[in-house]
Amino acid sequence: MTVASGSDAAPARLPQGEFIALLAMMFALTAFSIDAMLPAMPEISAELSPEAPNRAQLIITSFVLGMGLGTFLTGPLSDAFGRRRVIIGGVVLYCVGATLAWAAPTLELVLAARVLQGLGVAGPRVAAMALVRDLYSGRQMARIVSFTMMIFTLVPAVAPLLGSFIIAGFGWRGIFPAFIVFATVATTWFWARQAETLPVRARRPLRFDTLRAAVKEILTHKLVLMIIAVMSLAFACLFSVLSSTQQVFDQRFGLAVTFPHWFAVIALVSGLASVINARLVVRLGMRWMVTATFSYQVVNSGAMVLLFGIGIVPESLAFWVYLYWTITVFFMAGLTIGNLNALALEPMGHIAGTAASVVTAVATVLSVIVAAPIGLAFDGTPVPLMGGVFVCVAVALPIMLRLPRLTD
Repeated sequence: MTVASGSDAAPARLPQGEFIALLAMMFALTAFSIDAMLPAMPEISAELSPEAPNRAQLIITSFVLGMGLGTFLTGPLSDAFGRRRVIIGGVVLYCVGATLAWAAPTLELVLAARVLQGLGVAGPRVAAMALVRDLYSGRQMARIVSFTMMIFTLVPAVAPLLGSFIIAGFGWRGIFPAFIVFATVATTWFWARQAETLPVRARRPLRFDTLRAAVKEILTHKLVLMIIAVMSLAFACLFSVLSSTQQVFDQRFGLAVTFPHWFAVIALVSGLASVINARLVVRLGMRWMVTATFSYQVVNSGAMVLLFGIGIVPESLAFWVYLYWTITVFFMAGLTIGNLNALALEPMGHIAGTAASVVTAVATVLSVIVAAPIGLAFDGTPVPLMGGVFVCVAVALPIMLRLPRLTD
């Protein structure tokens, strides 16, 4: 397949298998940038923040914050200039951030460079989702996203283990050149194979009044606003666990050395959520899948808070119960986030890039505001983390139950 010349040609489709694999790799850039850093937290805290070890968690949330802020721009830019330019340009910025993080001498400068990395990764993250919306819609879009996430789960499974190997051979700073290599491979494949999916005639000029009108349409749509709130809470659950789980494994259970292996188990088992969602979402609908998942997690996390808070879990079972709970949180993400994205974009097909940008940006930034305090509340036990997740899902569930009904 040849790349499009950028004219008014109809959006071209790759073979579906290759399309899903390519999207998975583009999305995996985000996961790799987060999960490969998890084994590095003890080394980062020891070298750059020995007086406040919990601050090492900010290596995760700073990246997420940059990603959320960058997302505000990447959607409108992709609607104006096309998906390909924004994806490739974002990867270039991401690589610059990785280079600066590699060379940064203080935690503050590393965090600033991680924000820059996040700004860059917003390009492939948002424009790739808009690219899917260019070619598919409704439940078929949700199905494509689910299959993409199914492959995507392999990266979280191996990223911490790969990160630990890199740390052993090159120190924690060696992870940043690995980010550049991964990004270069993914983007080269994308550049060579995926044609532009937004014809010139369908592009929206990047004008302030046009952008303001689109943002106003998005942020005054009742269904979209409610989904943004729910997505914020779902993301907060995920980012809270990502920020704290290495410390729980290390300080509560003494499993720092084997953490990458356990995280691989968590990711692989949780990856089944995407398989289940892909099989069920066309029949049951996105709304039902999300609501049922949150209902289960309210009961599940509430029970965990009681069990660990009161201290009635036998020590011989404590790790296995925590492992089970962590898997359910990741499983919840696989059954909800893709469906919420599809629900939010369904009424916004005419401004898919801007809608993907605004929805994801607001949800991501709000989730950091919620997740960072939950992570920093770590006290050597999983109770603050479990309590934070319980509150998030307990708030998200009634919003889903009141969601206006359009087509799903």
